[in-house]
Amino acid sequence: MRDEDRVARVRALLESVRAEGRTALTAPEGRVLAEAYGIAVPGEELARDVDEAVAAAARLGGPVVLKIVSPDILHKTEAGGVVVGVEGADRVRAAFHEIVGNARAHDAGARIEGVLVQELLPAGQEVIVGAVTDPAFGKVVAFGLGGVLVEVLKDVTFRLAPVSADEALSMLDSIRAAQVLRGVRGRAGVDRWALAEQIRRVSRLVADFPEIGEVDLNPVIATDRGAVAADIRIILAERRPAPRRTYGREEILASMRRLMRPNSVAVIGASNEPGKIGNSVLRNLLDGGFAGDIHPVNPRADDILGRKAYRSVADVPGEVDVAVFAIPARFVAAALEEVGRKGIPNAVLIPSGFAETGEHALQAELVEIAERYGVRLLGPNIYGYYSTWQDLCATFCTPYDVKGPVALTSQSGGIGMAVLGFARSTRTGVSAIVGLGNKADLDEDDLLTWFGEDPHTECVAMHLEDLKDGRAFVAAAREVVPRKPVVVLKAGRTAAGARAAGSHTGALAGDDAVYDDILRQAGVIRAPGLDDLLEYARALPVLPTPGGDNVVIITGAGGSGVLLSDAVTDNGLSLMEIPPDLDEAFRRFIPPFGAAGNPVDITGGEPPATYEATIRLGLADPRVHALVLGYWHTIVTPPMVFAELTARVVAEFRERGVEKPVVASLAGDVEVEEACRYLFERGVVAYPYTTEKPVAVLGAKYRWARAAGLLRDGS
Repeated sequence: MRDEDRVARVRALLESVRAEGRTALTAPEGRVLAEAYGIAVPGEELARDVDEAVAAAARLGGPVVLKIVSPDILHKTEAGGVVVGVEGADRVRAAFHEIVGNARAHDAGARIEGVLVQELLPAGQEVIVGAVTDPAFGKVVAFGLGGVLVEVLKDVTFRLAPVSADEALSMLDSIRAAQVLRGVRGRAGVDRWALAEQIRRVSRLVADFPEIGEVDLNPVIATDRGAVAADIRIILAERRPAPRRTYGREEILASMRRLMRPNSVAVIGASNEPGKIGNSVLRNLLDGGFAGDIHPVNPRADDILGRKAYRSVADVPGEVDVAVFAIPARFVAAALEEVGRKGIPNAVLIPSGFAETGEHALQAELVEIAERYGVRLLGPNIYGYYSTWQDLCATFCTPYDVKGPVALTSQSGGIGMAVLGFARSTRTGVSAIVGLGNKADLDEDDLLTWFGEDPHTECVAMHLEDLKDGRAFVAAAREVVPRKPVVVLKAGRTAAGARAAGSHTGALAGDDAVYDDILRQAGVIRAPGLDDLLEYARALPVLPTPGGDNVVIITGAGGSGVLLSDAVTDNGLSLMEIPPDLDEAFRRFIPPFGAAGNPVDITGGEPPATYEATIRLGLADPRVHALVLGYWHTIVTPPMVFAELTARVVAEFRERGVEKPVVASLAGDVEVEEACRYLFERGVVAYPYTTEKPVAVLGAKYRWARAAGLLRDGS
């Protein structure tokens, strides 16, 4: 069938279903779509009476399955509308009457179009292939273990639709029960290509027809000879999402360049009165050393903090790159009109009182004004933003001026201040800290596009509660990840799957499950919590990219070695099997009661020379790709002695071109805190009192390196 004929046939069917006021397709209608897209289904016929059922069963031959066909009964099994393994005319007649009777008892008003007589498929592995419309990502395709326990097992993975053949195959390996599909206990594995094709074709179907809300092929019977969908459920979406204004890459970069590197900033609502937001914003801009022009705007003042004030932004001379709003919500729309007429490309909306308080119409008015004039909006309901390399502090919060390689964004003001406090306490250098608030316009994909090009940014860390346009974010992430790590803390993991859904796939596609898989698909590192987000952001620029998978633990305490080994496994890393020659080399520095192998346990009573010699061995051997150090505080080797020797050896090897990630866990008295700070400042990621955190950071670096295609195979 030609593509245009296939699309026309499906389109006509969907329009007829919609015209009847239905959202659910019957099984025969689902078959039409399956055949159009090459989705493998068993032989079947629709029987409108018992005699037709008997005749259909005879033509199909062998045992058959009988299923009720009703546009009003979605879950046939729950209605008693399915009988399996029926053979012989008498059995077919009895089964026909049984399921029709059950259907009428289940829903007396249900329209019954007949009974589907279907070929009984051979036994195989039951899986589910489906698709659902996610509010953030649009059409996503799902795959997992299927059958009646699908919502109990919840072993399902998701990808953006449509998927390529390779992406479809990757889904087979992304569920917990992946080994079952490869074959276990003498049972043959499934036909992986046939199963992946079912996934790919379903993804193509929903991508071609946005009006399809949910698709279930459950169960798909997968064997070593193929994969066939025993049941098809298709549900139309109630409505199409409203189109969103989109911007091209160059448009985004042009406006973001003027936002993050402005030459001129106007503060609308600037004030001489301490305690006012307009006073704090203006003071931060002045005190922060911003070298560009700063223009206070206030119709009731001639001079504010020693700067000439203007009655309106229209009166400000020359071009203005950014207008920062510090006025009550009810005045913002009128002032935004003036900003638009002035040709200012960016408006930073600090005020609250918009969609977050139920004032959706007021926020929509701002969006309409901004789109009419081509103004990009940051906010509203934000603390402002920091662009440290421009000495720009456009916020009413505390200033921050430690320049560095990390860009941090947050949707929440409270989280933004946690970011700021962490950065200050750890002396983390940042390129920017940006609040997003309600995200009326500018959102994570705009910022990610900019930070991907910003030479001052080496790592991007984002706190978010949702994504307005998940596909745009994924597209931006795929551009950035090959060059820079992107770390995301997605809040609201448990708020997901409570919504009602008409299909198993819909019920399984809770927001968090979809976010988890698709962020991974995009190469984004997902942080479990706020502390993890901040530590990953702080540490990833410090750690060199590993050259391979082999991780070696060198520890002065056996207990720490066990915990570090657990952490290595928990973070998806590989403990190196120490080759005999390297094992022998390590043993020369280990006391008889120590332990070689991996972890390398040098014991706690060893002098600094033993730490240094074993660290040198790990750095010198090209087969070792990363080191995890476990230090135990002793008087023989005090914390700062350990820190200084480790930093010196690592620096020596880096000067020789040998750069490997080295992380350290320090156990001991409070002196280990200073030692960790010393190590961190010198490129060794070190933490006191924890074996989990340094390995988690190393695991994050490995996840990024794999996603970026930088981790070469090595042994």
